[in-house]
Amino acid sequence: MRKRIKIFLFIDALGWDIVSHYDFLAEQLPERRPVKMQFGYSCSAIPTILTGLSPSEHGHLGLFQFAPGRSPFFKLRKLDKILRPKSFWRRGRVRHWLSKLIKRLYGFTGYFQLYQMPFEKLGLMDYVEKRDIFAAGGLAPALNLRDILEDSELKYHISDWRRSDEYNINAACKALESGCEFLFVYTAGLDALRHRSGVEAPEIANMLEWYRKRVEILLETAERCGEVDFTVLSDHGMTPLAGTVDIKKIIESGGLRFGHDYGACYDSTMARFYYLTGAAEERIPELLKPYEYAGRWLTEAEERQYGIYREDRIFGDAIFLLNPGVQLVPSDLSLTAFNGMHGFAPEDVHSRAAILSNRRIPDNVVEVADYFGYMKSSIEVLKKA
Repeated sequence: MRKRIKIFLFIDALGWDIVSHYDFLAEQLPERRPVKMQFGYSCSAIPTILTGLSPSEHGHLGLFQFAPGRSPFFKLRKLDKILRPKSFWRRGRVRHWLSKLIKRLYGFTGYFQLYQMPFEKLGLMDYVEKRDIFAAGGLAPALNLRDILEDSELKYHISDWRRSDEYNINAACKALESGCEFLFVYTAGLDALRHRSGVEAPEIANMLEWYRKRVEILLETAERCGEVDFTVLSDHGMTPLAGTVDIKKIIESGGLRFGHDYGACYDSTMARFYYLTGAAEERIPELLKPYEYAGRWLTEAEERQYGIYREDRIFGDAIFLLNPGVQLVPSDLSLTAFNGMHGFAPEDVHSRAAILSNRRIPDNVVEVADYFGYMKSSIEVLKKA
């Protein structure tokens, strides 16, 4: 009997829209279906994939949380008065290198980027992904995929998320040749392209062709080593730009003081507000009432449905979610709009993720959180074999 091999290839932003439009890997992976995305961004979806838990359980929604009492950046608030001119320190490349410096200074092992978080607010913010979420104990107290694999005693391979797609696919081939039975291969290039190019750009077809060729190489390598179950997973699709709204300007012109009356995290598709005074709780909804054509306030029932409701309100006391395609500009992520964005309501047709396989996909895999159970059961199959 030939050795069994399980490969899970994660392609960030491989939405069902482009899978169906381009018949992506239809010959190699004929079993396929759309999957409901996890509410939020990749920083919430990937912890859900690695644990099977919702953001309300693993604690990851946005990268930043308004948390004055536990901000590790309190001393960095003075940078706002030192770093001049502000326009220079807002440049993407400058922020990127400054993020590397701060990451090393604080000993963070996870993904860390300042993006466009203002320095005057940074000292009131906590950062969620301080630890490498792919490492053993990276999402403790929750068990993640690596914790399960470490306990299984299987020979396994998990990609280095810091490396390029080309590197990770080549590393996976080498891992197969060295005898690995379970592989989780990470790629993120498509996500970056779809943010830049939107939904229907010709570059997308070229990148999908690049992935197709690499999948064929991975499959060929794996089939020389054993009997292969090959599955492609994604976390979300991408919604084309339909408009922008400057919620930061609206709130900041309302006579309230940040850090005294309220706190806020301005993500690209939602604004998360923390009420520090009754005046802010009353005033902020009033300020946004004329702009409810652009979005809506999430109800408690919706927060529970999306898996983001928490009694401690670390994600915000109230969340204003923008309509599909409408982006918050400027935001803590970017000063300009993206041609494509994700993080809207999971019901949006462009938001749907995808799963593709050369084997029958279990019927209970219908949303991103279900991937973990699928991978865990695959590990159990390998252990028995």
